[in-house]
Amino acid sequence: MSAIPPPGFPESPRDFLANWTASRGNLRNFLENQALAPLGEEEQRAAGEAAAAAALEEFGLELEDFASGIASVSGSYDAAGSPRITDQDPDVPVDVGAAAFFDVDNTLVQGSSLVEFGFGLARRRYIRISEILPVAWKQLKFRLSGAENAKDVAAGRAQALEFVKGRSVDELIDLCEEIVEASLARRAYPGTTQLAEMHLAAGQQVWLVTATPVQLAQVLARRFGFTGALGTVAEVEDGKFTGRLVGDILHGPGKRHAVAALATIEGLDLDRCTAYSDSANDMPMLTMVGTPVAINPDRKLRNIAEERGWIVRDYRSIRRAIRTYGLPALVTAAFSYGSWRYFRK
Repeated sequence: MSAIPPPGFPESPRDFLANWTASRGNLRNFLENQALAPLGEEEQRAAGEAAAAAALEEFGLELEDFASGIASVSGSYDAAGSPRITDQDPDVPVDVGAAAFFDVDNTLVQGSSLVEFGFGLARRRYIRISEILPVAWKQLKFRLSGAENAKDVAAGRAQALEFVKGRSVDELIDLCEEIVEASLARRAYPGTTQLAEMHLAAGQQVWLVTATPVQLAQVLARRFGFTGALGTVAEVEDGKFTGRLVGDILHGPGKRHAVAALATIEGLDLDRCTAYSDSANDMPMLTMVGTPVAINPDRKLRNIAEERGWIVRDYRSIRRAIRTYGLPALVTAAFSYGSWRYFRK
């Protein structure tokens, strides 16, 4: 798909989309100043109507869902300060329209980035350890059961927004950089980073798409030299978090909405794109690209991938450990190790 949505989406209901996105990350200014030559009001309106209609038809989305995706992308651009975090290598021919989308948790890095982030904030006295334990419990429950509870997701979102309300964005970014260097970067799967490097070497864009806070996702993307990162965006005013969400949490359908918006803005042909994930919860994103790949898949995603003939890559060693020590022993050891790491600080 090559249509780029210009500024000036037309009157109701599409005019709502223009006003809504313009107030969420100044996407309008980006498009006017960087993506498009100046257009008159009528030309903007006509082009906007065509672009919005094409995007909605292409991706089979409702207007509200596409607007949410646009808000998430423009909010992510704003958080990074520019559309791209890392410029493509000028010596590598650009593969126009092609990109790879990577989930983070158990796809790029081992375990939950949000839990690791939370414990990192607790060690640095940004939050209390008692505040992160419910999040850690929800993640453990999900990993043991293989099923994610919608109420848990909603509660986690509300809790995360409350964590940062009134806090300085710059302070949080500094902490994100410390946590990535101290722990998350070392937890990356070499096999996954090699896949990302393969896409970059082919001149393709590489994006992280994750429910993780966008600031953390973008520090990770910068650390590994990726094009950019879409994450869950908390609203910012005067350099501080308001406690409100921009767009939606990038989980399940939220990733589909954000990728649809990104493809529209960046002129990506999703049939030529690749998506990587470990979870069946990401089926909405995996099914919208030409090449879906299951990385370290949960049981449900593995079954789906095998039925559909998708590529499966497993970089975990946990199965060997389970056979050797048993799951209860590993869970006990994990909690003991996590507690030791926290209290030794």
